[in-house]
Amino acid sequence: MNAASPSATPPVKLAAAMAARRTPEQLRARRLLLWRELLTSLWAPLCIIGLAFIPYTVLIEYVPAAAAWAQPAMKGLGLLMVAYFVALLVWRNVSPKEKALRGLRHEAHELISENERILQKPHVREKLGGHVPERITEQALRVESASVEADPERLRRELKGLEDLTAEHLGPYRKQSALDFVGGFGKALLIALVIRTFIVEPYRIPSGSMLPTLEIGDQVFVNKFIYGVRVPFANVVPFVIVRPPERGDVIVFNNPVDESKDYIKRVVGLPGDKLEIVDGVIHINGQPQTRERVAADYTVNNITDDGRWYDQQETLFREKLGDMEHLMLQEMSRMPNREGPYEVPPDHVFVMGDHRDYSADSRHGLGVTGYGRAEYVPYGHIKGKAMVVWLSLGYHGLLHGFFGGTGLRVDRFFEPVR
Repeated sequence: MNAASPSATPPVKLAAAMAARRTPEQLRARRLLLWRELLTSLWAPLCIIGLAFIPYTVLIEYVPAAAAWAQPAMKGLGLLMVAYFVALLVWRNVSPKEKALRGLRHEAHELISENERILQKPHVREKLGGHVPERITEQALRVESASVEADPERLRRELKGLEDLTAEHLGPYRKQSALDFVGGFGKALLIALVIRTFIVEPYRIPSGSMLPTLEIGDQVFVNKFIYGVRVPFANVVPFVIVRPPERGDVIVFNNPVDESKDYIKRVVGLPGDKLEIVDGVIHINGQPQTRERVAADYTVNNITDDGRWYDQQETLFREKLGDMEHLMLQEMSRMPNREGPYEVPPDHVFVMGDHRDYSADSRHGLGVTGYGRAEYVPYGHIKGKAMVVWLSLGYHGLLHGFFGGTGLRVDRFFEPVR
């Protein structure tokens, strides 16, 4: 039988070679170290809150009543994760041994990964034969053993030994090719783009047009897939994934009149609806929507263009749009006797802000074409449904004295958008 040619020799799998030589005790110790590294990473509290956030958003979307207990639970978890993060930050910087071990373990991981990448290339295997990969595997296991023992001095020595071996035998192949760099960067960029374009996107509330539902400085997550996959720039939605927009939904959309701006408003009219607003009461297809006054002098916090906070008193109403109930504000003295009628075109929605007298919405040309010229939002311009407030930097929060009245509003964390 003819011997296999060098080109037929499979590439070296360093990770597999190391795994084959570990004893059961070494394997257990390595697993414990991996868990320890995961739980003491600064990413750990962020990942924990992120993993909890996914079922939370699904729960409050489909079982709204669950927010009564789920929101306090999420707030408690969030505060716990903040304390966890601060404790990790302090410990990692106060303990010299931990600081040294973290740096050395990171170097070890990078160096072993680099060896793995190089040794997988067939032309490298052809030139090296089997002896060099064997030596590198043994030395990599010594590095791993020193890392598990948490001995900084030994780890430094063994790491130097692996570095010397790598430089001696793999030196010519160590320079990362432009293709490798572009490939790694491209994968990370693609993942980020997919998440932001098709799954979830953050949006900051810049004005008071949605008071009291959404306050200035609230940061909301927008569900990008509930209405369907929107093709960016083309402004089309080829198909619906969960459902089309419903009356009462709070949506983020790209303004069809001025596409440089994104707005957030509430859906009031659906395709084919005929709307008219009489003395502040919305009539849909001839049916007045229930509206009751909650408070005559309700104070909200608004902000000027130059960033100064001021109190504003409005009348607070509870309004019902179909099955959706929400709060809204209107100044009685500014209330027009009649607005409309408006007829919503196919595949469009009619939107309004909850702060009725301070909202550039469909009644006022979406802030561009002006009062008296109705503008509707095409389905293809809707980016998604606002789900939940995940962060709020608003009026009178924590540390507001240092930032002109703006501070961290812990009370707004994980507030469902209704």
